Amino acid sequence: MSAALPDYAAWSATCDTLHAHTQLLGKLTAALAPAEPRFQHGALRLGARGWETAALPAPNGSGRFMVGLDLRLHEAYVEHSLGDGARVALAPQRSVAEVTVELLDAVARIAGEVQLDLAPAEVWWSTALDRDTQHRTYDQAAVEAYFGVAGEVAQMLERFRATYPGLCTPVNAWWGSFDLAVSLFSAAPLQPAADPGAGGSLTPDGSLTPGGSLTPGGGSRVHGGADEGAAPPAGAA
Repeated sequence: MSAALPDYAAWSATCDTLHAHTQLLGKLTAALAPAEPRFQHGALRLGARGWETAALPAPNGSGRFMVGLDLRLHEAYVEHSLGDGARVALAPQRSVAEVTVELLDAVARIAGEVQLDLAPAEVWWSTALDRDTQHRTYDQAAVEAYFGVAGEVAQMLERFRATYPGLCTPVNAWWGSFDLAVSLFSAAPLQPAADPGAGGSLTPDGSLTPGGSLTPGGGSRVHGGADEGAAPPAGAA
């Protein structure tokens, strides 16, 4: 791996700010994308510019739009299929609250208003994103270093999943745990459960039936990150 992250202690405050910005993208996609099994509709992607949503249906029915974080130009952006767009600066001392309010205003203007629960998910702080003035540290050099490493990891996971013959997810960027992951499903039967009355098996699409359990060495699920996205994080909608 050619890229290298800065020491975590040196960039942890910036990491928390960036994590909070990804949560707004995640809440938009979880609220607007058509629901999919294992909360796949709620996942983000790491693209060529940074974290981004898929194309989402505009709430006002005008077409499709996407929202992303450009980690090279250090801007959050909204882009509409009709050509409209907006950009919001990501800069030192710009709080999460400022960016959230400005970005949601841009979404409302370009694609229509969205009602969201802005409480953060899976993090140690609890202040709603549109009121979070605590997180404002944003070291652009550290963000670029992180993005370089994350891009290399995403490519490794993409090569890993490309050789797998069974069902697998895309390389997902999970905004609750702030990580990258891919899940592979073999559809192989599970080993017998310890309780004969609580047996279970994997369905052909790789999902676990009630009463089953994943056993070590069962070959039922492998993933390349710490989060499989099997259930929506708290406060996702």
